[in-house]
Amino acid sequence: MGERHFSRHEAEELLPLIEAFLVEARGEKKKLEVLREELALASARIMALGGSLPPFAELAKKKEASERATARITETIARIQENGCVVKDLDEGLVDFPSLIEGREAFLCWKLGENRIGWWHGLEEGFAGRKPLDDGKSNEPPRRVQ
Repeated sequence: MGERHFSRHEAEELLPLIEAFLVEARGEKKKLEVLREELALASARIMALGGSLPPFAELAKKKEASERATARITETIARIQENGCVVKDLDEGLVDFPSLIEGREAFLCWKLGENRIGWWHGLEEGFAGRKPLDDGKSNEPPRRVQ
């Protein structure tokens, strides 16, 4: 695990930034999926037509757009991780924050759409093994920095 350990408060202070990055990366991933599907369909059409002359300019633009989207996803995930967080699942919007829980290294666990960080899990556990934080704050409204 990295050198930084987050308190719940420190991790929640980052949520608006992390959320914006996740939304951006997920949007780029959706674009990428559409572009890849379009390129695969074009390839299948070319093969079905016996290697007919493809629309090179259009395909080149889609390939370039696909490469840009891939680069933006990679860049955005890196920006999240530069803050000390770990992106566990982009599709689900899962992010872990290294922490110390009960004197042991663990992760504070947050999922896009949750108002605050209310869960944690051990280093070898994943989302399925997360446990509620029991610090008396679970019923407080979310803290959002605007």
